This record gives sequence, C-alpha cells and structure tokens, in this order.
Amino acid sequence: MAQVKQITMTALSKPGVLARICGVLSGAGVNLVAICAADGNSRSKLRMVVSDPARAKQALAAAKIRCGEEPALLLTLDDKPGSLGRVAERLAAAKINIKCTYATTGGGGTAQVVLVVPNPDKAERALA
Repeated sequence: MAQVKQITMTALSKPGVLARICGVLSGAGVNLVAICAADGNSRSKLRMVVSDPARAKQALAAAKIRCGEEPALLLTLDDKPGSLGRVAERLAAAKINIKCTYATTGGGGTAQVVLVVPNPDKAERALA
C-alpha cells in the first residue's frame, strides 16, 4: 500500500477529450497507472494515478488543461472474490468513508486498487 497523488480534472464529455489528455501525458513521458472517468450531463470527472504527477501537472498546464490533485491510496490486492470487500469492511469499522474507488487488473493474480478517502493516514493505519 502506498499513498499517491492522483490527478483530477473536469472535462467536457465529447469525442477526443480523453485522446487529447492521453496525448499530452504520453508526449511528456508520463504513464497512466490507473484511470477513472465518470460521465456527467455534459462534463466528465477524471481521476488518474500516473507515473510522475508533477510532470503530468506541468504538461497539462502547458496544454492549457486545468487539473488538480488529491491524495489517494494505491493498494495491490489478490485478484479474487472478497479482497476489496475485506478492505472496505476494515475501513468501515474504522469509520472511514470511501469517497471513490477504481481498479485495474493485469491478469497476473493481483489487482491495483485506488481508494480516495478523507484521511489517507488514518486509512493506512486501519489497513496495516
């Protein structure tokens, strides 16, 4: 488990927006570790964990794409039923709300899970 900074942005929900963002990051040599894009009426909320948050923010700013950052936890869990449920139960027992979660699996028996919580330090202690 590691605390990470996730990049956040609100973007228009239309063709080409994600392609442009990914192109900017790729051009800066920034790799996506995990991404979540939730669609709204005309705008989407994007959250992403990247290989180099500082470089990503700099490249996005140079491309005039507004973004922010927020702390998150990046966990590696067994890719099997109940793994995330056990984490959620431990956080619930510690009275920690999960604001957002998303995951990637690579087929190698593990999953990378991103958790956004109000207090990452407290969540780390609850999961230790």
